[in-house]
Amino acid sequence: MFKKVLFQLHWFFGITAGLVLALMGVTGALYSFQDEILQVINPHAVVSQPGPVLEPGELVARVQAQGLSVSGLYVDTEGGQPTRVFLTPPPGERRGGVRFVDPYTGESLGEPRGLQFFGLMLQLHRFLAMGQSGRQITGACTIALVFFCLSGLYLRWPRKVWSWRAWLTFDWAKKGRAFNWDLHAVVGTWCLPLYLCAALTGLYWSYDWYRSGLESLLSDAPRAAGEERGRRGPPVDGQPMPPVDYANLWQGIQRTAGDTLSAYSLQLPNTAGQPARVFFMLRDAEHSRAFNQMLLDPLTGEAKQVERYTDKSFKARLLASVYALHTGEYFGMPGRILMMVASLLMPLFFITGLLLYLDRRRKKRAALAARQALGGGEGGEPWLVGFASQSGFAEQLAWQTAGQLQAAGMAVEVQPLARIDTAKLSATPRALLVLSTFGDGDAPDSARGVERQWLAATLDLPGLRYAVLGLGDRQYAQFCGFARRVDDWLAGCGAQRLGERIEVDGDDQQALQSWQRQVADLTGAQPLAVQQVPFDGWVLRERRCLNPGSQGQNTWLVGLQPPAGAHWQAGDILEILPRNGAAQVQRWLEEHGLQALQSVVIEPLGHTLGEALAARQLPYSASHLVGLHAQALLEALVPLPSREYSIASLPEDGVLELIVRQQHLANGELGAGSGWLTAYLPVGEQLLARVRRNSGFHAPEDDRPMILIGNGTGLAGLRSLIKARIAVGHSRNWLLFGERNAEHDFYCQDELQAWLHGGQLQRLDLAFSRDQAQRLYVQDSLREAADELRGWIAEGAAVYVCGSLQGMAAGVDQVLREVLGDAVVEGLVEQGRYRRDVY
Repeated sequence: MFKKVLFQLHWFFGITAGLVLALMGVTGALYSFQDEILQVINPHAVVSQPGPVLEPGELVARVQAQGLSVSGLYVDTEGGQPTRVFLTPPPGERRGGVRFVDPYTGESLGEPRGLQFFGLMLQLHRFLAMGQSGRQITGACTIALVFFCLSGLYLRWPRKVWSWRAWLTFDWAKKGRAFNWDLHAVVGTWCLPLYLCAALTGLYWSYDWYRSGLESLLSDAPRAAGEERGRRGPPVDGQPMPPVDYANLWQGIQRTAGDTLSAYSLQLPNTAGQPARVFFMLRDAEHSRAFNQMLLDPLTGEAKQVERYTDKSFKARLLASVYALHTGEYFGMPGRILMMVASLLMPLFFITGLLLYLDRRRKKRAALAARQALGGGEGGEPWLVGFASQSGFAEQLAWQTAGQLQAAGMAVEVQPLARIDTAKLSATPRALLVLSTFGDGDAPDSARGVERQWLAATLDLPGLRYAVLGLGDRQYAQFCGFARRVDDWLAGCGAQRLGERIEVDGDDQQALQSWQRQVADLTGAQPLAVQQVPFDGWVLRERRCLNPGSQGQNTWLVGLQPPAGAHWQAGDILEILPRNGAAQVQRWLEEHGLQALQSVVIEPLGHTLGEALAARQLPYSASHLVGLHAQALLEALVPLPSREYSIASLPEDGVLELIVRQQHLANGELGAGSGWLTAYLPVGEQLLARVRRNSGFHAPEDDRPMILIGNGTGLAGLRSLIKARIAVGHSRNWLLFGERNAEHDFYCQDELQAWLHGGQLQRLDLAFSRDQAQRLYVQDSLREAADELRGWIAEGAAVYVCGSLQGMAAGVDQVLREVLGDAVVEGLVEQGRYRRDVY
């Protein structure tokens, strides 16, 4: 909870104070190199001469002979730079002009160009050019910068705190949100010490209370009440400048500073009784702002007070160097450059933070719109549309059904079955249930608990009218078993069927159209076509074998170039339309004495038989096809069904990646889906595919711990989830992965180990079954980590399983029940903390 609140405050202040800090950063960076820039744009060459530079009295006299009134000097006694002459400010003004003069001749080098620009930069940096009200704004934003540094550090704190990779490296290959987050977090970590230094010193000029507290904390002796802090007020109107004996003053400077004087800044008194203030630098100074200072009698040159930088304690030297720390000069030229670069980067954090914020807002709006789109039903008895989905297809159909009801003016509520308890069911007058069966007759993971609750209850539901759409796979004996059990139980409780149960094998379009017609009959509206997402063209960009030399089947990383507008989330599924390879079709035609060039028609377009058969299942035995002409032969063959694969990448990666294991048929040929992706489809060519939303396997939105378990190609879905977690800064991830041999079958090894070393993975457990005499599987690794498993679950962890249903998923489920108990596991399922994408 604390972390969530801190995150909300971080982004809220970021999009408010961030723009001001960006302006302060850019203007501060420009102002920090004012002297060097002025020298470049005012190329007044000073030729070094054998003798010393002019004494202050001579310099002042020669400048005043030009009709100018002098209030101060900055002299480089080495003679390498022009002398700066500060002019007496006009009445009512705090600052006068500046002139550059030759330190050897006193000749005026003119008014430097660029002073007005740097004056504006200083005003913007300190006051936003708004006076004292602007000072309050910049002060508050400086405090916000301290908060950003500390809260950002806490929000991205990795488990491997001593791993420099976890703190300072990011992946240049990332794109979109993931790359923006890296820029914001990693570059922010680089700049964090500099920003803290600049903010904590910048507050010295923002708030009197801060300055007083800092001086009390760091100064060697408390400042007396009313004691000057080094700033002079403007001259009093109508009063002449007090007299100064420059010869005595120069002798006092030399006597106090000694032979190693390198530069001095002389501030002349502007009212009677004031001393002359001199800041002076010695050749062996620790840094370019390590000034000493003295107060001299302007007539006798007697030193009234001398403060030497080297005589101060360390903390007092820090106080005297507050400006040098603020600009980085305390650390020499490298420090200045680093502080300037960090200041120029300040807009980067406002921009990337804003982009991340807008991305979150866009995704939240899209999710809210999808759920509120059905909120405008007009009166009448409300309809409850419930769904139980394992892979997302039932959920998709439920929302489409609700859309048809809304189009007929009906009030609609859509809920997952897990949120419909018996009390709600008893109070519901009309319900449409879209129920997927998982495997051989089982309820989807999310509906296992509600099935036990419903079927164990004895209810009287004479007021409920309902219809059921069942989704399943006829290859299983218990086809649509879950939907049938629920339908029979509802009928046994007295509920009235609105129509016969409709069962769908895969994505049988005829059965789905029957459901649409049934819903239309109930509502009186015209049937709506099932709004399937169309297949689109995806280009095969690359494929790479992940396990050359493996004892098992070859496994490939397949990269697809998405079409324009394609989007998906971690956990979603790519559905492809496979095709037979050209050589495979030709061999089948030759075996059955058929000609590939015979013409056939597929939806009014003409094709050759060979082209058309690329999209058909080619049976081993074709005796029932003997004698058929080409068109009849084509119509007798079943189209190749689509294949589904877990997505292994994020849209920000710029490529949709799959991890595909080659499957071989009984005749030795490659399976349709794996063969098309890993062998037959040429690189650079298109395949037809579409993304299917699988909300039941999306990553948690919060930063709860996450345990990811999988084997083989199941790493694909887990990999995308880890990437999504890393992109938003959630590092409490534990991956358990199993395969055959570490030498050949450690997929994405470099990437996983980099995440582990970088702290994005807190733990990585590996189970390679063939690397030892006793077979070791991923469920065995989970059992060995039973104590850690209990601890993570106690901290609110979610468990995500991806991979083979038989063996791995069943074994993991058994271990979870052994370690945690059936009641806890069922509770995790009902809370959405135990999710599976298995096949």
